Amino acid sequence: MSENIVEKINSILPQTQCGQCNYPGCKPYAIAITKGKADINQCPPGGEKGIQKIAKLLGVDFKPLNEKYGVTKLKSFAFINEETCIGCTLCILACPVDAILGAAKKMHTVIEEECTGCELCLNPCPVDCIEMLPAAAAAENNEIFIQKKSNLARSRYEFRLDRIKRDKKESNAKRKLLSSSSEKSKSINEKRKSISEALARIKKNEP
Repeated sequence: MSENIVEKINSILPQTQCGQCNYPGCKPYAIAITKGKADINQCPPGGEKGIQKIAKLLGVDFKPLNEKYGVTKLKSFAFINEETCIGCTLCILACPVDAILGAAKKMHTVIEEECTGCELCLNPCPVDCIEMLPAAAAAENNEIFIQKKSNLARSRYEFRLDRIKRDKKESNAKRKLLSSSSEKSKSINEKRKSISEALARIKKNEP
């Protein structure tokens, strides 16, 4: 199927980026659906509404949510107990949309409006200082609000992926530069040693 269909399915998905569908994000799941590698009922956050929309788009029969992948819950957001937080940054690394602010050994906090409720930050926390709290009623009932939040989550997720790719590229470039500098330094030292040895031989042969 075309990229257009992938994008249409992706726009229906809730952009929670939770991985419950067994794919690392909503778009990979959308791609898997179009390739026939995943079924339309593997997204608990999207629930039956999402399944109905995808079924209608693809012209296939509706299927109830496969609870092997989880159950649909009320919308929620992560909250960090700042008094207990030790600043380990593990939750920051786990967040798929960069919705957690903080630095090493400093207090962390969640940007409530940007949290998708994916729960991926819960397990990495070594001190269990994160809990899920119910989101505002608008998050459940207002379709416009839900779509705006989904669009924001998708853009933040894609920005994060681009940032990770850019950081990796820069890291590899630095590594190559350091390796090149090390080789150059080694070559210069070898030349100096050869010159010193040659001068020593000349001096030894002098009358």
